[in-house]
Amino acid sequence: MSDTHVTSHGFTALGPLHEAMARLRGWPAHGIAFLLGAFTTLAFAPFHITPVLIVSFTGLLWMMDGARARRRYGRVAFARGWWFAFGFFLVSMHWVAFAFLVDAAAHLYLIWMPLLLLPGGMAILWGLAAALSANFWSASPSRIFVFAFAFTLAEWTRGHLFGGFPWNLPGTTFVPGGALSQGASVGGVYWLTLLVIFGAVAPAALVDTRESKGLVTRLVPSLMAVVLVASGWAWGAQRLAVPTKFTEQSVVLMDAGIPQNQKWARDEAGEMKTHPDILLRRYIELLGATEDVPGDVVIWPEGALTFDLRRGIKPLLRNANALDAISGWINDRYLIAGTVRYEDDPETGYLSWYNSLAVLDRTSSRSGHLALYDKHRLVPMGELSAARILPFGEQLAAYLPNAMQQQALAGYQPGPGPGVPFVNDAFPPFLAMICYEGLFPEISSKARPRPDWIVQISIDSWFGGGIGPAQHYAQNRYRAIETGLPMARVASRGVSAIIDGKGRETLRGAIQAGDPEGWRSSVARGPLPKPLVPTHYERNGGAYFWLTWALFALLAFVFWRR
Repeated sequence: MSDTHVTSHGFTALGPLHEAMARLRGWPAHGIAFLLGAFTTLAFAPFHITPVLIVSFTGLLWMMDGARARRRYGRVAFARGWWFAFGFFLVSMHWVAFAFLVDAAAHLYLIWMPLLLLPGGMAILWGLAAALSANFWSASPSRIFVFAFAFTLAEWTRGHLFGGFPWNLPGTTFVPGGALSQGASVGGVYWLTLLVIFGAVAPAALVDTRESKGLVTRLVPSLMAVVLVASGWAWGAQRLAVPTKFTEQSVVLMDAGIPQNQKWARDEAGEMKTHPDILLRRYIELLGATEDVPGDVVIWPEGALTFDLRRGIKPLLRNANALDAISGWINDRYLIAGTVRYEDDPETGYLSWYNSLAVLDRTSSRSGHLALYDKHRLVPMGELSAARILPFGEQLAAYLPNAMQQQALAGYQPGPGPGVPFVNDAFPPFLAMICYEGLFPEISSKARPRPDWIVQISIDSWFGGGIGPAQHYAQNRYRAIETGLPMARVASRGVSAIIDGKGRETLRGAIQAGDPEGWRSSVARGPLPKPLVPTHYERNGGAYFWLTWALFALLAFVFWRR
């Protein structure tokens, strides 16, 4: 067959566009696929223009109509899926490259890694999904279900392979806290992803290459999508009609807001340009400037304080001066602080490093921390030892920025798993999530015993002030929707906020005065929302996702037969 003879039937107004997309070949096809993928970025935070997905995914499906008419349709379909995904991942995740610009003089020549290697590698999964779809393709509406089936499988795989990187899943296109986002409480974000991809490509069925069929069967996917959207919106709006209820517990969100290029920078002599005491002093000033109410929980971001072992300045939990200063100002409040820590390993003689969260109070300078959580889901090539997960990992890690190299080579040690740190009877039990862990729905849904809230801390200053921190914040809010648990989030130079169990923001950090030049401190104090009853997703996990996925496979077969 030749794609030069594709003729469209069905909804005639779309016929010329369908034929134009299906007849593309070679580099023009690759370029259009790339542009459609790049355009898809607008469907995600901070834009959330969901109808963009209809345009981009429908365009890709129509291009696959043409690919299936080619002799080597598997290769052609793979290329179109790959170029589409490469455009999407490159543009929507370009902020990853900003980490290499923190010390541009040393790492600018490596910018090709986050701009080519990362999006190109993830795009392979979408290319494979397109090739898989092509093998079960037909001109009927069956191809709508095949497409949704295959591409959702690719997204689930992306969220789990090599530790997983489930960033910008299509299910997170809706504004968190809005009516349609409430579907995450039923089947989770992967279930929403399946339904969103289906809804985005459903209009593509209005046009196909069959001559004898009318509009009735071509309308079925679109009608199904309309029913899903309408019912989902109505149910979600009803769920949101109940106002947020609050506990008597108050939380203080606190971030010193130091730029990442100042936090660990060293001069030519190897001395840190921003002495660790300067950062500690700013946090102490913020503690002193906030309302001192007994029982309040103050939260600092991931890796809040710096250290300099060359000068004998140790990380927080081993730094007596820092603990004394905190004890003198925290009074009858509690402090949850993100910190790097280490332990001596007598077997190897080396230090074992952990990315941790500690709960402190006024007695911690004498008796130590009240509770401790070690991050267990580590970032591949950033925190998890490269040698553990990738061939030639040690060689690849040598190309990372200096601040990442030690962790990539030696690696942080992973904690034992999701944890609900116990402090005391007066302190509401919480689920600890550090940065990257906030992307994984299974962590929050499987926490046992069930906590009262989620504490999510992060360093968003690695990724500039553009769309990266906004995307991270939006995806973290879906963890609250999935579980019905409120969340207190503090992100260094990102969005610090309190979110209720339906994903609605109830408080956001406010910029403070008195910062050193270039810093952007933020503080806010507010009540913690009450947790909701366990959601369907929390009780059933991914059951709805896998059942719907299997149903789509069945519907693909039924429509193919007809």
